[in-house]
Amino acid sequence: MKAPERESAARAAGRIVLALLFFAVGIIHLKSPGGFMPIMPDWVPYPRQVIIATGWCELFGAAGLLAPVKRLRWWAGLMLALYAVCVYPANIKHAVDHVTVAGVSLGWAYHAPRLLLQPVIVWWALFAGGVIDWPWRR
Repeated sequence: MKAPERESAARAAGRIVLALLFFAVGIIHLKSPGGFMPIMPDWVPYPRQVIIATGWCELFGAAGLLAPVKRLRWWAGLMLALYAVCVYPANIKHAVDHVTVAGVSLGWAYHAPRLLLQPVIVWWALFAGGVIDWPWRR
């Protein structure tokens, strides 16, 4: 019988930090869904309910990343990566339409890095969940 693989310190740390970030943002989505309404694309049906659902997705994903069961962490990583892809249109709308949220208009100094980092968040979720090992193992 093969010995179980130990999780690397980098993956464990990344998994915990990402889970904390998703947990915090999930709480914000649930407590203040109205703050996210202006950045929702017009084609999204039931935007308030979608925002609340995304909050729950973030909380469940964070919990899944922290679960002791490796298979559950794998699914959480995969689902959070897909989630990050699905919310990208809202991030694009926020930037391109210069949407003001709570009276604050964020400029391209915020939006450019935020849009460029979205693929990193997708990778991070996949790596933290153990879905991929790239670039460290092939």
